[in-house]
Amino acid sequence: MPDLPAVETNVSLRPYNSFGLPALAQRLVRVHAPEDVQRLLADPDLAAMPKFVLGGGSNIVLTRDLRALVLKVEIAGRRVLARRDDAVIVEAGAGENWHAFVAWTLEQGLPGLENLALIPGSVGAAPVQNIGAYGVELKDRFDSLDAIDLQTGAALTLDAAACRFGYRDSVFKQALAGRCLITRVRLRLPQPPTAVLGYLDLERRMADTGISHPTPRQVYDWVCEIRRAKLPDPAVIGNAGSFFKNPVVTPEQCRDIIARDPAIVHYPMADGSFKLAAGWLIDACGWKGKSIGQAGVYEKQALVLVNRGQAIGGEIVTLAQAIQESVYGRFGIRLEPEPVVV
Repeated sequence: MPDLPAVETNVSLRPYNSFGLPALAQRLVRVHAPEDVQRLLADPDLAAMPKFVLGGGSNIVLTRDLRALVLKVEIAGRRVLARRDDAVIVEAGAGENWHAFVAWTLEQGLPGLENLALIPGSVGAAPVQNIGAYGVELKDRFDSLDAIDLQTGAALTLDAAACRFGYRDSVFKQALAGRCLITRVRLRLPQPPTAVLGYLDLERRMADTGISHPTPRQVYDWVCEIRRAKLPDPAVIGNAGSFFKNPVVTPEQCRDIIARDPAIVHYPMADGSFKLAAGWLIDACGWKGKSIGQAGVYEKQALVLVNRGQAIGGEIVTLAQAIQESVYGRFGIRLEPEPVVV
């Protein structure tokens, strides 16, 4: 049997989470191929340890050291898998940087992911969260993925139905939470390409520039500009992007809130419900720019919580809970965090 991958001990996870929070991994293995996981699971001692899958670290809040075997996913590779009349199938290793992968597809002349540019994290984490931005969700472009069952070592292939995608949700946050390590992801880019331009920020760019039919590269550039203006660079200010999900309410709830706060930002959904802008709710409660300890609310976007320098995970959680209580007290809406608290 080939050698086991190297097992590192007491590894600092500060460089591997976008909040820059302090924590140690008791043991850490860098996974470069699916076979690495299967070799680990064949070792009785390592197989018996609890496992924690770590991708880009952009969707976690570390509040403690991890007394587990941390599987740091570093599986690389990008390729065009198939060209069909109605779509092109592209594949990427789970350890690839998501934004770099989006840029690569455009360089290949394959649009379809431009609305999802500059979302932090890895390709393997994208289906877990069902990432989305500017009118497009990952499920809209998803084909299938490969994974390893961390209990049995079996190789799995899941299609969109098996992934049970929801709003910032999937089977990997529900029934398969902690059970699978995603190794490769395949996406379906429609042919001919169809631009998604109905999001308010993009409509404003079209109006400001006079460009009614932007190219995929223009949409990509606009999305990058918009995100950079709103969101801090994790390399400069620790953060996990949007911290709370935008709540979805019934038409009756929306009418009630509008009656009290006519300026509330809201969007109609296809099923008749309404999505409310969580950042607006937080800002309306006066949280923008405020801090608890070293954890703060970003001055330019109330939806983003930041590490002001030496924050610990507990401070981020305390701030998030205070915001939740404040929003619930004023609007009767319970905000749900996007990142996983560990």
